[in-house]
Amino acid sequence: MNGTNKIHHLTEASQANQQHGFALKMMELLVIPTFVVDIDGKVIIWNLACERLTGVPAWEMLGTSDHWKSFYHEQRPTLADLVLQGRSGELQLHYQRHARRGDTEHKLCAENWCDMPRVGRRRYLAADASPIFDNDGKLVAVVETLRDVTDEKSAQVALEQLATRDGLTGLANRRCFDDTLQAEWQRALRQRQPLSLLMVDVDNFKQYNDAYGHLGGDQCLQRIAGAVSSEMRANDLVARYGGEEFAVILPNQSLKGAAIVAERIRCRVERLHLPNLGSKQHVVTVSIGAATALAAPDTDPSQLVATADSALYRAKHMGRNRISLPGTDGG
Repeated sequence: MNGTNKIHHLTEASQANQQHGFALKMMELLVIPTFVVDIDGKVIIWNLACERLTGVPAWEMLGTSDHWKSFYHEQRPTLADLVLQGRSGELQLHYQRHARRGDTEHKLCAENWCDMPRVGRRRYLAADASPIFDNDGKLVAVVETLRDVTDEKSAQVALEQLATRDGLTGLANRRCFDDTLQAEWQRALRQRQPLSLLMVDVDNFKQYNDAYGHLGGDQCLQRIAGAVSSEMRANDLVARYGGEEFAVILPNQSLKGAAIVAERIRCRVERLHLPNLGSKQHVVTVSIGAATALAAPDTDPSQLVATADSALYRAKHMGRNRISLPGTDGG
């Protein structure tokens, strides 16, 4: 190599080093939380924004593979780790319901709730992880950028709550009931399990409203909603069906089991001792109709609702404060 070529080569190397140093400095000062792991999974960049987000200073992270500790209580791969280790197939496992593949083959994007142990509060983070290749196409590092979208996620959750929850009682609303009943019907069909339904109606509620006003009526419904909910299993659903009527979906529950649940609900409401002079018992009571079906391919859950409604009507006709089963005189 002659002198001129050598000087030219050194000049290019110097410029490359300057550009590299400038890129590193820019990454350090980015307002977007960013970290980079090398081919061994060790942190080589942990910028200031990442320090602010996680509460973990760079000096603790650099040279270690402990970056997951900044986000989770228990060890699990970050998005950068999945890219580095070629484990994009596990995306759904670690980022359930929020995962999506990016625009390029190697880039991964996902969202997830993170524990954030150092700052002591859970945050919902959107992450993008991209591989860095050298001039020969060899993977040398992975960069992950983060966005704190907790406020947006919380707003989304609140909107979903408004869409599926009854504003007065906090129970599932009619829309949520219809969707859940259809889903449980399909599951009962696949698993060949019984599906039971209770229709629960507050007795003499008009008289209660007349005596105690709408505010008193609202408080009464809230108390009853709590009483009904307290008798439920984890997979059951209690919904405000409309007005003073509630509906209870009991997956994989026989008619006998549904009758036991219904009687527990009836007794619990009666034990609230909410005064109602319009009732024979002088306290607020409920009437309950129960029904059970074994789903069949050519049927839909509307018949189950109709059967439970008929049983409820029968309970009302027989004097209220009782349960009624299809084809029986109630209890």
